[in-house]
Amino acid sequence: MSSFSRRLFMKSMISAAAGLSLQKELFSAPFPSFRKKNSHKKPNILVIMSDEHNANILGCYGNKIVNTPNLNQLSSSGITFENFYCNSPLCVPSRLSFTAGKYISHINAWSNASKLLGDDYPSIAYSMKSAGYDPYLCGKMHYALEHRYGFTEIGKSFTNQKPKSGGCRRRNPDDLTVDKNTEEGRFDDFHAGNSSRVLDHDKEFTDRTVDFLNNRKKSDKPFFMISGLLAPHYPLIVPDEYWEKYKDKIPMPKMPQGYIDSLPLNYKHLRSGFGMTDVKPETVKKGRELYYGLVEWMDSEVGKILRALKDNGLEDNTIVIYTSDHGENMGEHGLWWKNAMFNTASRIPLIISYPKRWKGSQRRLQTASLVDLTRTIADLGQAEFPKDWDGDSMVDWLDNSNYKWKDFAVSEYYAHNIASGYTMIRTADYKYVYHTPSDKAHKSQTELYNLRKDPDELSNLSNQDNYKDIISKLHSKICHELGENPDNTELRARKDFQEAIAKNEKSKIEKPKRSKKIKI
Repeated sequence: MSSFSRRLFMKSMISAAAGLSLQKELFSAPFPSFRKKNSHKKPNILVIMSDEHNANILGCYGNKIVNTPNLNQLSSSGITFENFYCNSPLCVPSRLSFTAGKYISHINAWSNASKLLGDDYPSIAYSMKSAGYDPYLCGKMHYALEHRYGFTEIGKSFTNQKPKSGGCRRRNPDDLTVDKNTEEGRFDDFHAGNSSRVLDHDKEFTDRTVDFLNNRKKSDKPFFMISGLLAPHYPLIVPDEYWEKYKDKIPMPKMPQGYIDSLPLNYKHLRSGFGMTDVKPETVKKGRELYYGLVEWMDSEVGKILRALKDNGLEDNTIVIYTSDHGENMGEHGLWWKNAMFNTASRIPLIISYPKRWKGSQRRLQTASLVDLTRTIADLGQAEFPKDWDGDSMVDWLDNSNYKWKDFAVSEYYAHNIASGYTMIRTADYKYVYHTPSDKAHKSQTELYNLRKDPDELSNLSNQDNYKDIISKLHSKICHELGENPDNTELRARKDFQEAIAKNEKSKIEKPKRSKKIKI
C-alpha cells in the first residue's frame, strides 16, 4: 500500500473508531441562529426506498410494458437520474453506506451481518437532526437489532431482524459444485398470492407512513423520513391480477451461446452458491412476469404515500426522493437476485421531485451513487456533516443541468457465495470491474464494458490490447477513490470474516448447557 493510500485508509478507520466523539463534536454544537429561527420553513424530505428494484423495470426509465403510473408522475414532476448506482449490490452494506455517507470498505460493512460502530455513529439522521429536522424511519432499513443510528422508528419492522454470524467463508475457487445447503428454495416462491412477508410488510408500513403524514402539522418541525418498502424483493409473490397483466408479454433474457462459460469465476460461484445453475426456462419466464407484477404493486403503495402528502397539504414543501438499495438480475447473465456488478443489480432508480425549486420532466445522464445522495440530502437540509463523507452534493447539478459533475460511481461486493471480493467503477461510457485474486493459484480477473455500444453488458473488452490504457486509468481511479488497492480490501474483509467465524465458534463452545430439570 502506498503512503498516500495508507494515510487515507488510516484516516477513514480512525474516524470510524472515533464515531462517538466525532458525533458529539459535529452534532451537539449549537445551531446557527437562522436555523433555530427558520427551521420550520425548510422543506420536509421524504425518502421512499424500495428493495431490489431494477431500474429498467420502470415506465419513466423507458420500459413500455410495466405499468408504474405513480412513479412516472413523480418523474414528470421531478428530475430522473439515468445512471445512478448503489455502493454495494447487497441490502445491509448498501443501506449502511447510505446511512454513513461512506463506501462500504471505509466502514467495514462487508455483509448482511454488518453494523456501524455504535448507535451514536455519525449518520445522515444525526446530521439532519443538527439542522433542526426530526429524523424518522418507517419500514425496512435492515439495521442491526439494537441500532437506529439517530432515527426515531415508527412501528416495529423487518428492520428488527437479528443478524446472523458476521463471517462469510470464501468458496473454494476450483469447486463449483452446487451447495444444496445454501440453496434457499427461492424459486419455489414464484407464484400468485395475496399474502407474503413482502406484501404484508409493505401494506402495514405504507399505512404507518400515511398515518404519520395525516397527523403531521405544517407548524411542526421539518421532518426527514425514510419510508422503507420491501417490494419488489423476493419472494416473487403477487396477487393474481397483477401477474395476469404480464403473462406472455415479458421477453426472455439475452444469452449468447457459450456466454455462461465466459463469466468471471466469481459469477460462476454466485450461480452455484445460490442454486442458479439449472433454472428451467418456464421458471425464468414466470419469475420475470411476477417481478413486473410486483413492481406495479409496489408502485401502487408509493401512490398511497404521494396522495397522503397532497391530501394533507404537505406536497408543496416536501422534497420527495425515490430510490432503491440495489437491483435485481431477473435471470439476465444467468443470475438472479443481486450481488453482481451488471447494471441489472448495481444500477438503481433515482427520482428527486420538488417543483417549487426544480421544473419537472428533467433528466440527468451522468453517473452518481448513493453516497452522493446522502451528501445531497444534508446539503438540502443545510446540515452539518462529517468531513470524511465520500459523496459529493448534487445540489448544484440539480439546479443546473450543465453543471460540471464528477460523473463516476464506485460499488463494492465482499459478501457471500464468492471466491474473492470485487469492485466496480462506472464513468462516462465505461464500466470496469476488478475481481481480486482468490488465492496464489488464481489471478485477478477483470471486466470492461462500453455501455453506449453494449448496454446489455454481453461483450467483455478487458482482454483486448487496445483497452489496456483505459483499464489502467480506471483501476488507478478506483485505488485513488477508495484509498487502497482492492487486493488489500479483500485481505481486510477476509480477516474480519475469520475473526467473526472464530468468535462465533468460541461462543458455541462456551455457551453453558441448560441443566436438566429434576422432577419432584
